[in-house]
Amino acid sequence: MKPKVYLTRKLPNEIVNSLRKNCELRMWESEEEPVPHDVLEQEIQEVDGLFCMLTEEIDRSLLEKASKLKVVANMAVGYNNIDIKAAKEKGVVVTNTPGVLTETTADLTFALLMATARRIPEASTYLREGKWEAWTPMQLTGQDIHGATLGIIGMGRIGESVAKRAKGFNMNVLYHNRRRNQEAENKMDLQFAELEHLLKESDFVCVLTPLTAETENLIGVKELRMMKETAILINTARGGIVNEEALYHALKDGDIWAAGLDVFVEEPVSLNHPLLSLSNVVTLPHIGSASRKTRLKMAEVAMMNLLKVLNGEKPPHQVE
Repeated sequence: MKPKVYLTRKLPNEIVNSLRKNCELRMWESEEEPVPHDVLEQEIQEVDGLFCMLTEEIDRSLLEKASKLKVVANMAVGYNNIDIKAAKEKGVVVTNTPGVLTETTADLTFALLMATARRIPEASTYLREGKWEAWTPMQLTGQDIHGATLGIIGMGRIGESVAKRAKGFNMNVLYHNRRRNQEAENKMDLQFAELEHLLKESDFVCVLTPLTAETENLIGVKELRMMKETAILINTARGGIVNEEALYHALKDGDIWAAGLDVFVEEPVSLNHPLLSLSNVVTLPHIGSASRKTRLKMAEVAMMNLLKVLNGEKPPHQVE
């Protein structure tokens, strides 16, 4: 008998067809709407494998209902949506999709940095609303990127790739990480810095660390006040790393100059969110890895992880 698998979001046909060849597949049919929690609770009781997105909260109560479950394959690098401790206690393997989205996410991170620094969305709106009546010397002036100091919080794969792009703009790169990355330092002339020093010295601060108990609200009131008044904060990691209320007040009061955000604590973000009311914030709907090629590759890697476990093999990307 084929193993039973539940897929929490409709994916392109090439992925779905491959899963159906190897599994007895059930699937939430919507591409846009996440599976309701009560539906997931019902489905997880019957399956050997769960293929999920970062939008699904796989908590202890859900895992306790999954008597047959062997694997949770998360189609994401981050896995803060899954209770890893509870999964281990249940003997459920958790996998993720590292590596395949590194360059695409680095592209988006640097694009967001540039768009925020040069006020590109604001300038486009200004033109489209018919406000451009004359050229003036200080109209829509932004911040220079070339030659500036970039502070990267989290020097993993994506951090290294963002640093490579920064070096192309002749930027000085500081980084803060749990462990020093000597190889990256030597290869790209990066400087390790304690968090306080990085915040005080950087013109741009990029948040690229995973969301964990240690990094939740890592950037709050105290940290934002350490930053330059001309500094720009970029977050393409996870919303919970930055205290959103503190960021709103820092931007509104001029403690920092601007922010570019691809992620929020609650997603999708409400149109009433205070940060969306500020003109010095560039916002995106969590599209860091959103190229078709990359998303297909992520799905393929998640599927490979899932099938390896269901076949009694060790997956290449198991979360330890």
